[in-house]
Amino acid sequence: MSTRTPADGASSSAAVTRPPVAPRGGDADRARPGRRRWALLFGLGWLAQVAVRLWLGAEQTVPVATPDESGYLFAARVLTGGPDADMSFGTVYRGGYPLLLLPALLLGDDPVGVYRGALLTNALVSAAMLPLAYLLLRRLGVRRRWSYVFAHVTAVLPCVLFYSEFVLTDAILPVVLAGWLLLVHTWLNVPRLTGGRAPGRMHAAGAGASLLVAYAYACHSRGAILLVAHAMLLLAAPACRWRRWRDVLPAAVAGAAGTAAGALLNRSLLPHMYPHGDNDLAGNVVRRLTTGDGWGWMLSLGTGQVWYQSVATGGVAAVGLAAVAFAVLRPSAASAVPGTAGRTRALALAVLVVVAGIAFATSAALPVEYRIGNYVYGRYLACVTPVLFAVGVAVLLRAPQRALLGAVAAAASLTVAAACVVQWYAGDLLSRYTYTAYDFPETAFLTWDWTAFHLWHATLAGLVLLLAAVVFARPRRHGPPVLAAVLAVVAVGMSVTATDRIARPLVRDATAHTDLRKSIDLREKRSIAVDWNVPWPIRLSHYYWAWWSEASVFDSRWTPPPQSADVIVLSWPENVPAAASWPHGAPPGWHVVDSRRTLTGDWAAWTR
Repeated sequence: MSTRTPADGASSSAAVTRPPVAPRGGDADRARPGRRRWALLFGLGWLAQVAVRLWLGAEQTVPVATPDESGYLFAARVLTGGPDADMSFGTVYRGGYPLLLLPALLLGDDPVGVYRGALLTNALVSAAMLPLAYLLLRRLGVRRRWSYVFAHVTAVLPCVLFYSEFVLTDAILPVVLAGWLLLVHTWLNVPRLTGGRAPGRMHAAGAGASLLVAYAYACHSRGAILLVAHAMLLLAAPACRWRRWRDVLPAAVAGAAGTAAGALLNRSLLPHMYPHGDNDLAGNVVRRLTTGDGWGWMLSLGTGQVWYQSVATGGVAAVGLAAVAFAVLRPSAASAVPGTAGRTRALALAVLVVVAGIAFATSAALPVEYRIGNYVYGRYLACVTPVLFAVGVAVLLRAPQRALLGAVAAAASLTVAAACVVQWYAGDLLSRYTYTAYDFPETAFLTWDWTAFHLWHATLAGLVLLLAAVVFARPRRHGPPVLAAVLAVVAVGMSVTATDRIARPLVRDATAHTDLRKSIDLREKRSIAVDWNVPWPIRLSHYYWAWWSEASVFDSRWTPPPQSADVIVLSWPENVPAAASWPHGAPPGWHVVDSRRTLTGDWAAWTR
């Protein structure tokens, strides 16, 4: 990252310029309309981004990205003092993101109202990518006008926009990561005041960055990677004499306190949601790190995630990744301010640690799910993709011809090499394993096929977009607006088609297959027990509709249905009536109130 104002010696600033001298008299009067105009632009732009998100999510009324959405909703319910939801032997969902959902739970009076309130929260937070992307582009040296335009493009990338339609940490993590990077950049580079005193802005930025990292850790295991990168920077700053140890102390204390609070919050959820244990993803990591096959799985799947981010952004994120790597290798060439080369290298290295750490750690933790998304997946790296995209845009707009061609060649080579790794490792599994459309909102658009995955067609489409971006970006006068228009049309097209062809059909199916509200007044039922043999997407949907009820699970093969529950949902065997679904016959007073046969699984609901 660079700036326009050099500083002196070891305290030079690559983060912010010194505030200009305030204009006097008539100059001040003329400056105020300019500031008001920019404030109005950002206010209207943020509202427009919020409106786009609410429009796309207008028909989302039920969790479909299961079990993730359900897990966060139930965690939020527990935090309000609501009933438990047994999700034993599943992935642990942390409490940081559910804290943001508490107003939706407190104000909503039914499950759909709560869900819509959560999406409103997502929209308000996710739209903050606009000012953050603007600040990031400005620090990368992009002109103010084009920083604003491309900040809008960054904010409508599917990795930011599409995931805001679901109750997922992916709706907020891109904003958290971008905010952290900007704050830690400020903390590293704010110049000291006369007399060697640290300004309050430095301490505020350091503490803010640490708290954001701690919050990311409280939200998702990916936050642990961010925590490692942040700790590296805190240790490097005094060691390299960029900051004094006493300047590090406030940031370190804030990070430690925030992380401890997040750990306590997450631990408090375990007995309410995982009374019989979780699915031991940490054990998967240990097994993968201690076997040759595990290393092959981890490295190949991580490479597939990098491939996806490149193709999903038309190669622009790959250009950004190449530029970040170049800044690590040759920081003096990447920094426009003398004396900041080391800090540039440290920040670039931290970004690489985040990318590699998330890609390979999440791959190591993944169980074998027999789906194509195991091998090529975009969600885990979605939180860092907007940052890489912004860096790529800065390269396209500002880099000299030779440097640009080098970055583009590196990005194209990385994309093709990653595709080769995916093809070599996954092979025919890319056509044999289960295709889940939700895993591929961007590549489905690029190949115009929402029923199958096409590795090389998507790769070619991504490279064509990259070539077009290079061509459109070169004309100095008309290039930037054309480039912004092309990238925006592609990004919005991806999210609109994904919403229409993926999200909304999932909502319609989930509602048709599980909604019990017309069969029984769920408000009067204080507990619901669901048979373990009912497929988990349906089981969790029943928990969702019975919002006010304590949810538990039992295995009807070995355990009689718990008659203490108000509603019992049993697996419905084939070739028998629903009334025969109760093992060994229903006790007196129990009767079937609803039953469905679906592609996901068959069930019958009983009550007294």
